[in-house]
Amino acid sequence: MKAVERFRQTRETEVRLRLDLAGGEVRVKSPVGFLKHMLEILAYHAGWGLDLEAQGDVEVDAHHTVEDTGIVLGEALEEALEERQGIFRYGEATVPMEEALAQAVVDLARRPFFRFEGRFPREKVGDFDLELIPEFLKALAMHGRFTLHVRLFYGENAHHMAEAVFKALAYALRQALSPAGKEPRSTKGLL
Repeated sequence: MKAVERFRQTRETEVRLRLDLAGGEVRVKSPVGFLKHMLEILAYHAGWGLDLEAQGDVEVDAHHTVEDTGIVLGEALEEALEERQGIFRYGEATVPMEEALAQAVVDLARRPFFRFEGRFPREKVGDFDLELIPEFLKALAMHGRFTLHVRLFYGENAHHMAEAVFKALAYALRQALSPAGKEPRSTKGLL
């Protein structure tokens, strides 16, 4: 695995990042404060180094910035994994955050798929639309070329619920990326 840099610019957004799966400093700059918080949690608990700067048309809403950030982070993850040899491949984590409980399950075998089950008790945390969390996760999984299932079992505080989702994802990815010999974890011999 190698550190990678990615850049995406559209008429609506500009996202630049450096991702190091081996670790390092976490620095996130985004006009979407709640996304910034969730990305810091993800990188910290996954054990990644992440330097990310995003700008976007947040005067419209946060959708483009959130989705494009997921796209760029997914592309960086795909590139950093190279041939995906020597990693465990699968990861699962169920994480509580006080009254909230969430689970993430991943398979890093270049078969992009995303499923999200669960509901938040309200539509927003501050001015952040919670429906953007599945949008971010879908963009991450599709562009990172991996399978991701997320279940939000329950909770009362929407902030806690979102945080449980991102922490569960972080620990599932951390497990999937853990060393597991030199060969790909597949009977096909290739991921």
